[in-house]
This record gives sequence, structure tokens and C-alpha cells, in this order.
Amino acid sequence: MANALYDKGREGFLDGSIDWDTHTIKAVLIDEALYTVDLANHDNLDDVPALARVGTPQTLGTKTVAAGVADAADITFPSVPLHDPVEAILIYQDTGDPATSRLISYINSATGLPVTPNGGNIAVQWDNGANKIFKL
Repeated sequence: MANALYDKGREGFLDGSIDWDTHTIKAVLIDEALYTVDLANHDNLDDVPALARVGTPQTLGTKTVAAGVADAADITFPSVPLHDPVEAILIYQDTGDPATSRLISYINSATGLPVTPNGGNIAVQWDNGANKIFKL
């Protein structure tokens, strides 16, 4: 599967319930062996098994929007424990409750993916091309 937006994430941008540059947006590493993405039917973080979420979710900072393009500062997942390879990064709007934290974007086609956690940090550098993290 190519990088994509969740249907409910797109809906959130259109109905105003997601505000990229002011709401808390987080990223988490995903083990695809433990999660099968469903862009049409998965809406919140509780649809993603906890065991598929690897490491500590990181808050995106310095978020910007321009011409429908979402961007943010690069992030680092610190001290990611030993684990099977992680193949994706999931971006979501964090409300503090997995049952209401809206899924936004699924990225599994990027430089450095897959990566096998070994206890060290995993740095993520967002694309500097025209579409940055994603484009609506």
C-alpha cells in the first residue's frame, strides 16, 4: 500500500474537527505484522492494536500548512526497544484517549522504512519535496 490518508482524517480536516497547526498531532511507529491498515473503516487509535504501536508516540512540532500541504519539524523516537521490524509511521490527532484520537495518515513508503528497533533512537526526517508529510 502506498502512503495515504484515512477517510475519517480527511473528514476531520473538512469539518474542522482537526486543525493541523493548533491541535496536538502525534506520530507512532507501526509493526505491519500486527496491524492491517483499513483506511475506510478505521477512525481512531483504538482501532490499531496496542502491540502494533512501537515506541513512545512523538508530538509533531513546528507544524505548518501551505497550499494544502502539511509539514512539521523532523522527530526522533528515543530508545525504541528491541522489536521486529517496523514498516510504517501512523499520524493521528491526540486527544488523550485512543477511542477519540482520530487517525490521519499512514506512511509506509519512505526512506528508512522498514527499520528494526535495537534499543537506540529512530530519527524521522519528513520529505522536503513538494508534498512534505502529506498533501490534501
